[in-house]
Order: sequence, then C-alpha cells, then structure tokens
Amino acid sequence: MAGIYLHIPFCKQACHYCDFHFSTSVKKKGEMVKAICSELVLRKNELQGTVQTIYFGGGTPSLLSSEELTIIFETIFTTFEVSDTAEVTLEANPDDLSEDVLQQLSDSPINRLSIGVQSFFEEDLTLMNRAHNAEEAWKSLQLAKQYFSNISIDLIYGIPGMSTERWLLNIEKALSLEIPHLSCYALTVEPRTALAHFIKKGIVPPVEDEIAQEHHALLVEKTEVAGYRNYEFSNFGKSGFHSQNNTAYWEGTPYLGIGPSAHSFDGNTRSWNIANNSKYIGAIMEEILPIERETLSTLDKYNEYIMTRLRTEKGIAIHEIRDVFGELYAEYAKEQAKEHLQKGLLVEKENRIVVTKKGKFLSDGIASNLFKIL
Repeated sequence: MAGIYLHIPFCKQACHYCDFHFSTSVKKKGEMVKAICSELVLRKNELQGTVQTIYFGGGTPSLLSSEELTIIFETIFTTFEVSDTAEVTLEANPDDLSEDVLQQLSDSPINRLSIGVQSFFEEDLTLMNRAHNAEEAWKSLQLAKQYFSNISIDLIYGIPGMSTERWLLNIEKALSLEIPHLSCYALTVEPRTALAHFIKKGIVPPVEDEIAQEHHALLVEKTEVAGYRNYEFSNFGKSGFHSQNNTAYWEGTPYLGIGPSAHSFDGNTRSWNIANNSKYIGAIMEEILPIERETLSTLDKYNEYIMTRLRTEKGIAIHEIRDVFGELYAEYAKEQAKEHLQKGLLVEKENRIVVTKKGKFLSDGIASNLFKIL
C-alpha cells in the first residue's frame, strides 16, 4: 500500500495563523498543474505498490477547476497502479463549494471531502481571516451532504476569546449535521505569522493552553457519546469513516509528496520539495527535481514511531519496538514509560501502551520523554 499527496499552493487570502506554503496569486495555476503532472511522471519509480490513498492538500485545492483536476487524475491513473477502493480526498473551503462545483467533484474520482470550516461563528472566522463566513460554512455542509457521504470537517479550538460555551456550540453544530469525521486542532501560534505579530503587539490576547486543554476534554466527551472514536489525538470518526490517508501516515506507510514544499517518505528516506512556486515550476520543466533528502537512522525511526503511534488509540507495542529497533530500544521505552504509567497518563492495554484520557492533551510531551537522544 502507498499514498500520493499533492500540495496545491494557492489560497484566496492568507489566514492569520497559517504557516503552510501558498501564494494568493493564481497566475501560475496552469503552469503549476503541468509541473505537478510532470513531477508525477518523473518520480513514478519512487513509489512501489498499489496506491490506496490520494490526497489533495494545500493551500486550497478547491481552487482547481474540474479541467485541472481531470488533467492531474489522468496523469496519476496512467502513471501508477491505483486501487479500485482508493480513498481520494480533496481539501475544500466552504466558499468554493457551490452546487455546480460539488456536482463536478462528485463526478470525478474524489470520494471524500475535507472541508475547512474552522468555526461556525463569525467572530472566530474574522479573527483567523478566513475567506468564508459562518453562513457559508453551514450551507456548504448541508449542500455537500447531498453529493458526498464521506465528509470530514476541520474545527479549531483554543481561539483567543472563544468561551467553552461557544466551543460546545461548535461541536453540537457539527454533530447535528451528522458529519462522520471531525479533525479538531488547538490553535497554535507559529512564528512569522500574522497571529504571532498580533499577539506580540497586544492586538490579540495570547493563546492559553489551559483553555485549549479544557476544550479538548469537552470534545472527547461529546464525540464519544455521539458514537465517534478518537482514533488519533486530533481525529474523531464514526465506524467506516476513519481517514485512510492519516492512518497510513501514522503507521509509517510510504507516500509520495508532489508539488512545492511537499514531503515524501519511502520507509528509510524523507525528502521535501523546494517551497517556492517559480523555482519549483522552473526546475520541473527542465526535468530537475528540486528536492532535498535525508536518510533516517535507527534512532530517527524509533523517535518517529514513538511520536506518531502515541497520538493514536493503538499506542506503542514493546514487542514491535523490539522486533524493529532491537532489545536496547525496547528496554529504554519500557523504562521511560514507567513514570507515566504510575501517574495514570499511560496504561498497558492488550500488550500495548496507550495514552489515557487524562494524558491525551499531554501526549506530545509524553512522547518526547520516551524519545531516545544520543
């Protein structure tokens, strides 16, 4: 099994919290589509096995026209072996999802939408500088349900000024629509973003970890009652609707990242493309791959295993660590986990060590304690 990730680096406007690579100018969109198709062909031998997931991320992939999507799909299906049951996801913004667009998307190989709602409240959307408004968020989901059954929405909690009551209303609105998958993230302040500048200048109050932790606990409680599984720290899905793409990433499945700034992983090597649209297009047109690569050591792979698995409901398995990384790493992980087991942040369950509800919000910190450092 393998996956393809395509980074579409265009947005209508810059969200204040975002540090992903994108451009608000779409002048080079046609050239970018050609370059992405060329990179797919240039790198066809890097991906072994049947493609089970295709993911359009960004940026805002819903800015692509149906013709541009068709060109990319034709390249993928003629270059790679794609499973008949492949999960094909497109990230979309609510303001792009007119009925005509949804009809066109449903007629394409896309079978899953990930819709960037972020909040159902105007004050939150304004603070984040989202391109859509609250009414568009609500209407887009009602419309999308007429064309897609497999829908995920993104929501952000811990937003400055967001009360627990308003976060609860966000959750309840999503659940009332019976959306089968939620991806919910604590607002983080990335360096060199508009949000970081506003907080530094006192224009926006700082993000409070205590509030975010309270919001996450409420989210876990409400989704569990509604029949969702919190199969990864930020992801909640009904049965049959867990993201295959996300799960493959946490389980270390190889994937090919296409487009500027996109990352790839083959099991032993990580690589990433240049984060510059013009330089990316120029290099690809000359059949040069603008890529940097690093080979992962056993230590790197162990730390990544700990980092990704502890965020999931499956957790880590000492026998897996022993089989893959050796006895020294297995003993180290057991020793480092002891303190967290005693504190009730971790628990042993069916020969695995998993994060408890008490430890969920601290999972990244717990993982860092289990990292091995030379």
